[in-house]
Amino acid sequence: MKDPYTALGLTRGATDKDIRTAYRKLAKEHHPDHNPNNKKAEEAFKAVGAAYAILGDKEKRARFDRGEIDAEGNERGPFGQGGGFRGGQGFPGGGGGQFNQEDLGAFFSDMFGAGNAGGNFGGGPFGGRRGSRRGGDRSYTLNISFEDSVLGTISRVTLPEAGTVEVRIPAGIEDGQTLRLSGKGSPGVGDKAPAGDALITISVEASTVYTREGRDLRASAPVDLKTAILGGKIMVPTPKGQVTMTVPPHSDTGAVLRLTGRGVAEHGSHKAGNLYITLQVKIGKVDPALENFLAKQRAHEGEKA
Repeated sequence: MKDPYTALGLTRGATDKDIRTAYRKLAKEHHPDHNPNNKKAEEAFKAVGAAYAILGDKEKRARFDRGEIDAEGNERGPFGQGGGFRGGQGFPGGGGGQFNQEDLGAFFSDMFGAGNAGGNFGGGPFGGRRGSRRGGDRSYTLNISFEDSVLGTISRVTLPEAGTVEVRIPAGIEDGQTLRLSGKGSPGVGDKAPAGDALITISVEASTVYTREGRDLRASAPVDLKTAILGGKIMVPTPKGQVTMTVPPHSDTGAVLRLTGRGVAEHGSHKAGNLYITLQVKIGKVDPALENFLAKQRAHEGEKA
């Protein structure tokens, strides 16, 4: 397994932001959907995901940097590079290199945790079987539109180790949030060992129409001079499509109107947000009658002056 820093094209001094940026770039570049039937791209995509599973988790990254786990997230062997027992140093009950089967079982239990290494060493200290181990988590990035982030949606994605799966995007999800798909990560080691999870980091595309404030949205809409003076109806954008809004008479540029419930959609205990429309008065094509009226008025004001 390639060193995770090398897999992402980074050095050990990389920041968390550097890691996220590199992962998103490479995951998108090598994603199977963009490289159908490309075995090399598929392997690169897996390597990038495995690297981010280590470096994207602060605790795992710290343990990897300390040499406690390897590039696959597995515990490193307790016996050093020599690979064998020496004397009994560091072993419970180890005096002059002597230890018993119970001591060795307890040692492995402490090192690997229950279920990670079997305490049954029947047939001598080197015999027996190792226990099962849960599969590792895998990290991915999913790009979604701004509208999907505020309304919620279901997206179908292809994962290297789980195939095509549905990802339910809840209304109101924000850029950088992570969804967990249980059992869609790496397969477990050993009989009936559970698979790890797939961690889907959401990347929300910026909108050219809306800005978001909590569960409320803001947008602007042009208003012609006649409607601004006399009032009337205009069409305004919403994430669900255009709707009609009533503009009151004497509305000026900068006036803000509210569309209740047209912001981030309702989800769970969260009520739907509102959409606030800022009016921008546009003169547009001037009616000749209005132009003549204003000209006469100016002339009249000049005479009075």
